[in-house]
Amino acid sequence: MNSLLSPLAFRHLCRAFVFALSLAGLASLAQAEKADRTKPMNIEADAMRYDDLKQASVFTGNVVVTKGTIIIRGTRIDVRQDPEGYQYGVVTAAPGKLAYYKQKRDAGTDEWIEGESEVIEYDSRADNVKFIRRAVMRRLYGATVNDESSGPLIVYDQSNDTFTVNGSSLPPNAGVAAPAGGRVRAILTPKSAASAPAAGGAKAAVPAAPAPATPASGPGLRSTTTLGGESRQ
Repeated sequence: MNSLLSPLAFRHLCRAFVFALSLAGLASLAQAEKADRTKPMNIEADAMRYDDLKQASVFTGNVVVTKGTIIIRGTRIDVRQDPEGYQYGVVTAAPGKLAYYKQKRDAGTDEWIEGESEVIEYDSRADNVKFIRRAVMRRLYGATVNDESSGPLIVYDQSNDTFTVNGSSLPPNAGVAAPAGGRVRAILTPKSAASAPAAGGAKAAVPAAPAPATPASGPGLRSTTTLGGESRQ
């Protein structure tokens, strides 16, 4: 059964649909912030089309997905469920723009993972997130960017907290080929930088009172970077 819903009817059906997905859907993406697993998933969009036979839904127009600390934005999201209950989603950006993903990484800290790309794929069976085409991934403490990586394809593996940046290939269904001689780029901030005093040109005097505490940097993500199909250390 295929149906196109008016905005008003969509809002009512969407509430029921969101409830059905609340304990599944993006559960695999909540590895970093475990409390996200039990949070309901909320989807806002201009329209939705649901296919009962395929157990698939398409949300279009100013799509915003929230689930606990997870925030996803794009112009379209395709969601489907396999017979075993695993959820798969593809978030697409508007032409010339990037889809957006953000999630708190560790409970009790202000560390976040943030990613952007033309297409974002999540796979609850494989427990990973893929950022496809013009991909950028950042690790932030509050609003401060601590690390940043970019390339045609970034795969964030939630199960072991690692990510892979590939400059030479894209998934078969990506729609375009990776650029010839693709390169990956990374900006890594030393752990000591967060607590180092600002440069003042003169030797710092011993403070009369303890300086305000700076949140300690948590363990950084481990990366496996491939370039030209060969592993690089």
